Amino acid sequence: MKNPTIPGLEIPVNNIYCIGRNYAQHAKELGNKVPKIPLVFIKPRGTICFNEATIELPVQTNDVHHEAEIVVAISKEGKSIAQDSALNYVAGYGAGIDFTARDIQSISKKQGQPWTIAKGFDNFAPISNFVPAEDIADPADIDIKLFHNGFVKQHGNSSEMIFPIANLISFLSGIFTLHPGDLIFTGTPEGVGPVESGDKLEVLLNNGTSSLTVNIG
Repeated sequence: MKNPTIPGLEIPVNNIYCIGRNYAQHAKELGNKVPKIPLVFIKPRGTICFNEATIELPVQTNDVHHEAEIVVAISKEGKSIAQDSALNYVAGYGAGIDFTARDIQSISKKQGQPWTIAKGFDNFAPISNFVPAEDIADPADIDIKLFHNGFVKQHGNSSEMIFPIANLISFLSGIFTLHPGDLIFTGTPEGVGPVESGDKLEVLLNNGTSSLTVNIG
């Protein structure tokens, strides 16, 4: 089976890197300390789905939360990339949701275990159509909003990130060789919360330059 392609870029999805606690207010709302270096975890490829997807809530959890995020797609291979050239490795920007089984994650955190199960269920990383990098005027000023059943629940801007996008690319490439189609979920602003069957979520990047709608089954 071929890898799914990134909408708007037509590059096959490769690795999926995610950054935790990259907005200070989100770290605070969950009672976490602000990290001194990026907190990195990885999602399986089966988490990827697309606009208008229906997300079925897994039977293993009773507390799934939405986490809206700006997502960066990598355009070319790179290793140990300098921050001042990092944005040259971006193919485009999109919106995504890092769904999280919060009850499973809380147990994992208490036991000092990885978050893989809490973050890794099928379709737990829907992504929007992507905007080519050259169409984003300022990556340090990307707006993101999540509407939960029509009400704004999350609203953030890339200017609020603890570790800006160029910093994340440089940091990750110092550890992993980045490849075309790698996705970086850059962290979520405050306002995360639970979803229930029948809910509708909409995420807007720059007030609609890119958009994502998912339904909860």
